[in-house]
Amino acid sequence: MVDRLTPEARSRLMAAVKGKNTTPELKVRKLAHSLGFRFRLHRRDLPGMPDLVFPTRRKVVFVHGCFWHRHPGCRKASTPSSHGDFWQAKFSRNVDRDARNERQLRDAGWDVLVIWECETRDAAAVAERLTAFLGPPGRAKPAAPD
Repeated sequence: MVDRLTPEARSRLMAAVKGKNTTPELKVRKLAHSLGFRFRLHRRDLPGMPDLVFPTRRKVVFVHGCFWHRHPGCRKASTPSSHGDFWQAKFSRNVDRDARNERQLRDAGWDVLVIWECETRDAAAVAERLTAFLGPPGRAKPAAPD
């Protein structure tokens, strides 16, 4: 299939893709807050700059886009037909980086939860996963210092 956009138009479109405050991320944040959880956003001192950080619980949540982070088995994780080598390399770097960040966080004593973009359509299921991962809302015991 041939790209219907000019290279310049495609470049502008791809440059407009956000890394923070995406619609799926905002859904998860709103849901976590409504459940009574309080969190920090995008802590730059943690590997991968997690989307939601629960410091007293030593837990982080990433909200991954299915396309960019290659959600296994998801129809949104399609590969563009043109420039296949470029896209395969790009996606491979993204997946490797995600695994490295997750491993570094776990090694530093953090628990990690990944919520995929397609999963955010079912708010009840996301709420259940958040509650199971984070425990009861309210004040958690302070974490040991880093």
